[in-house]
Amino acid sequence: MSTTPTQPVTRDQPEILKPSSPVRDRYFDLLRALALFRVVLYHLMGWAWLPLVFPSMGVMFALAGNLMARSLRSRPPLHVVRGRMRRLLPPLWLLGAVGVTGMLAQGWGPDAEGHPGWWWLHLTFWILPLSDPPYAEGLAGIQGLVGEDWAAELAGPLWYLRAYLWFVLLSPFLLKALRALPLATILAPIALSAAFEFGYLALPGERFPSALTDFSTFGACWILGMAHQEGVLKRIPQYVVPSVAPAIACLGLWYALEHGFRQGHDLDEIPFAQSVWSFATVLLLLHLSPSWTEWPDRLRHWRRLITLLNTRAVTIYLWHNACILVAATLWDRLWNVDVLADQYAWLLESPWPVLVLVWLLIGGCVVAFGWAEDLAARRKPRLWPDGAERGRTAKHR
Repeated sequence: MSTTPTQPVTRDQPEILKPSSPVRDRYFDLLRALALFRVVLYHLMGWAWLPLVFPSMGVMFALAGNLMARSLRSRPPLHVVRGRMRRLLPPLWLLGAVGVTGMLAQGWGPDAEGHPGWWWLHLTFWILPLSDPPYAEGLAGIQGLVGEDWAAELAGPLWYLRAYLWFVLLSPFLLKALRALPLATILAPIALSAAFEFGYLALPGERFPSALTDFSTFGACWILGMAHQEGVLKRIPQYVVPSVAPAIACLGLWYALEHGFRQGHDLDEIPFAQSVWSFATVLLLLHLSPSWTEWPDRLRHWRRLITLLNTRAVTIYLWHNACILVAATLWDRLWNVDVLADQYAWLLESPWPVLVLVWLLIGGCVVAFGWAEDLAARRKPRLWPDGAERGRTAKHR
């Protein structure tokens, strides 16, 4: 049995964030770390139930919206948008420099889309991802190291950067709308998703409808994060959210089950169900948000790992699909060892050793490419920013 991943690239992938320090952010850091780990696990295993247990992307968009609203309260909108774009783009450019160079080396070029002029224009989306950056389809891999169609795996996660960029650009307007009409603003994306789902509105064009789909699917989560920061959710009686959120989640789950939700057919293929389920889960998680000035005892031993995952969230997110492909390709080579194939087939069929190898490769990417996040944040580049140095400094004060 081959361990090469067959799960299609989905939209289940993390937020562009700086490590946070205020009171509530330790809880948010934990949510980010869980979401990032769950993303990697899902893209290797392909278990359709994982997005139900923890809808990572809804959570990540909510945390990003919360951070965006916090910044907009104290700084001019133009400065905030420019700062978010500065943190987003350099890691993308580094990925593009590696990926596009590799695609060009394998023969990808201006004739790939049949219109050389459009190819050059679309290539600019690797610089500013207002739409999906193009990539070469059906490329051969490197025998024994990288599987086929590696470019699609490399470019797959970029939908999140595109969606994040659009949310950032819209945030100043969304915040004004939220302050004026809180309930209508929060529910508007779900209403838009329903309009697309039931045919009341049609997605226009060919290249940009994906941005509208992203907004209708995850926009309510982003705005919920902003509403949490603005104190809107605190004005709701305490009993309302625990009473209403489960019912909303059940509606989303029911709709998903009625429309073919199963293994290999995840929530991303049912945007309306995704929007409702993610909204309900995020609403409940924000309602339960504890105030952690220090890490709880049961999490204290994990604080360095959580810090690392948050500090290098962009790098891990951008490179994890490629790491999965490389890990699976390398693991499959062990089938050529007769002793292993005959005596330990059960081990070669198991995805768990591949998961370990994936995280080792991700660790290598953190060391090799993580410096781009530091430069984007105007920090001194660090190889392994898990907070250990900061902890030692604090002890000696």
